[in-house]
Amino acid sequence: MAGNSSRRGAVRKQSKKPTAGSGGRVKRGLEGKGPTPKATEREYHKAHKIAQAKKAAAAKKGGRGGPRRKGSDAEWIAGRNSVVEALREKVPVTSVYVAEGAERDNRLREVFRLAAEQGVGLLEVSRGELDRLTDGAVHQGLAARIPAYEYAHPDDLLDLAEEAGQAPLVVMLDSITDPRNLGAIVRSAAGFGAHGVVIPERRAASMTAAAWKTSAGAAARCPVAQATNLTRQIQAYQEAGCFVVGLAADGDLTLPELAADDDLAKGPLVIVVGSEGDGLSRLVSENCDRLLSIPMAGVLESLNAGVAASVALYAVAEARARR
Repeated sequence: MAGNSSRRGAVRKQSKKPTAGSGGRVKRGLEGKGPTPKATEREYHKAHKIAQAKKAAAAKKGGRGGPRRKGSDAEWIAGRNSVVEALREKVPVTSVYVAEGAERDNRLREVFRLAAEQGVGLLEVSRGELDRLTDGAVHQGLAARIPAYEYAHPDDLLDLAEEAGQAPLVVMLDSITDPRNLGAIVRSAAGFGAHGVVIPERRAASMTAAAWKTSAGAAARCPVAQATNLTRQIQAYQEAGCFVVGLAADGDLTLPELAADDDLAKGPLVIVVGSEGDGLSRLVSENCDRLLSIPMAGVLESLNAGVAASVALYAVAEARARR
């Protein structure tokens, strides 16, 4: 029936696409595909393969250790005595901040002199601004800023020994929490020829201003590396040919025995030092090749972690110096 719009075909529907002949149906075919990718970005191109090979070679050469990790944030040293000591010990201060109107005494004059000698920038700020920067610490009108410490990778220490043509000597610290102990061990490691110190990434002292000061500048000469997992790093050192000894009061190998054995003392060696109170953790202890004891006279049961590390390093250095 005419006008019956419900009848199939009674209403002609308009096509959403242009009719044939308008060019609409081939529009996509006429559109460009965009700029041609660079040769190095085309997977099957020779230039791409060469670039990938170079990248792999670079990773293999310097990547055994991988990128260095930086510590958390920059740190502030507040107070006149602290800033003077930091500059005396060559802590890597980037800038010194002096409050406006701060009293000029001998310490402040020494800071000005040391800062000028070491090329450290001096900035004068309001006392309120210095309060804000140091988070309300007692700064006495003087504060210094040090950058976040740049940690090495544990494998870098083996590379340093190889470059020097020496057998690796590495100190590992198992949960040392006192930054002053860390600084003292870094100082001993530098003094007795160790190629570096490895610390855990978590639950341990890090290279803070206190550690820097105690190291007496040795942290600038002796690299400190961070390990995500100390047990796995011990195993990695063992696979690289290192003999791993852990300092323990009940060790089955004494320090004089180690020093007298040229194969051990003069070979690739890792010395693991336990925490101040609990010593070596169970997993770390179980993964050491031997446990090393330092014979003691009298009733003293154990040494401070920093002192124990120094004694062990001295004995190994003496053994290595023997012809």
